[in-house]
Amino acid sequence: MAFQSPRGTEDWLPTTARAWEEFLTRAWRIFGLYGYEPIEVPTFEQKDLFVRGLGEDTDAASKEIFTVYSVGALDTLKKGGHLKASQTLALRPEGTASVVRAIAQHNLVPQGGAPAKLFYAGPMFRAERPQKGRLREFHQLGVECLGATDPSADAEMIIMCMRFFEELGIPREEMTLLINSMGDDACRPAYTEKVRAYMVEHKDELCEDCQRRIETNPLRSFDCKNPQCYEVMEGAPRFSDNLCEPCAERFEAVKGYLDAAGISYVVDPRLVRGFDYYTGTVFEVQVNGESAGLGAQSAIGGGGRYDKLMAEIGGPDVTGLGFALGFERIMLVLEAFGIQLDPGAVRPIYVACVDESVRAKAFGILQQLRDTGIPAVGDTQGRSLKSQLKVAGKSNARAAIIVGPDELAAGKVTLRDMDTHEQEDVTLEDVVARAASLYY
Repeated sequence: MAFQSPRGTEDWLPTTARAWEEFLTRAWRIFGLYGYEPIEVPTFEQKDLFVRGLGEDTDAASKEIFTVYSVGALDTLKKGGHLKASQTLALRPEGTASVVRAIAQHNLVPQGGAPAKLFYAGPMFRAERPQKGRLREFHQLGVECLGATDPSADAEMIIMCMRFFEELGIPREEMTLLINSMGDDACRPAYTEKVRAYMVEHKDELCEDCQRRIETNPLRSFDCKNPQCYEVMEGAPRFSDNLCEPCAERFEAVKGYLDAAGISYVVDPRLVRGFDYYTGTVFEVQVNGESAGLGAQSAIGGGGRYDKLMAEIGGPDVTGLGFALGFERIMLVLEAFGIQLDPGAVRPIYVACVDESVRAKAFGILQQLRDTGIPAVGDTQGRSLKSQLKVAGKSNARAAIIVGPDELAAGKVTLRDMDTHEQEDVTLEDVVARAASLYY
């Protein structure tokens, strides 16, 4: 039986791989305008980092984490032993906790220092049921800002996210920005109790997960995808009616900055982000699902403020905010809107041999072209000249350099423009420069 890629994963063929590189290039361009720099973090971390950061009640932490053990750790378990927390590792289900851990570990926000402004991109892993746009190995782009306290930072983060989507080509009129405030330690506990009391009254109408959340985390029920729960939670108390004065003032300030920047939005009192670390401002960007071929209104990215996360994972008490978006899902949206992110394959110069007697010279010309920075390919299968030129056409070569014994004897080669099919004789001294003029 031939091997297949694991369930919930995809092979990236050149078209998708090139699109990913273009995706990252545009991220560098937009995020760099706001002072962000790249960071790379490990693909696996100590499992407790994710559990503490995400919240034990979240699906990502309780049901979807891929746990990783070394051979030595497995042997210890088989023998009935116990592992240290540092020996129980997990593939990262998201990137925020890892970046915040790195910022704390390397003291990137020293007391009195400027905020740390970082972005990352790479594979994430969740053991969920694979479906359209949602894989077990998926790729995420995220932005994190640690140490910024002013409401203008919240608005800037939202604006930067919207600018990036526009940079990808998604029409602004096809996007809806939803915003909300999830309060803080001063107002969230009392509000949580109001929601809990409401859910107790409607317990029999809720799914099993939401019934469990009554005790563990009532606010997570606003994010439940069960239609029945959605209807029940429509009648629950609203956060916007229960914010303390500082949180209400902060949210008004964020809206004021968005208004000043000309960014339209919808205040959605139901909006809660899926992880426990969020506080204060939260936001989500959705596209018109029918236009994007994704069914109902569909989220393509979002984030918010998480002022308690750094302290929760053992670092200093530093405020934070950020957002993340999934590459695979956005590719579905771009495809539906007819947007081509793949810039296309490089068009090389093809060096063809008339016969075996000139192969060494053709090989030398190939190296000259590459040394000059010109992509060049040639025959490695002993094909006939006719077959080589067919290959050149199929590979979308910009030009073909035909090396023959008679031409070489005269110190020349033949250069064929593959677009116009015009040919000319070029001296060996001039062939690289002439090929470069066609390539560039």
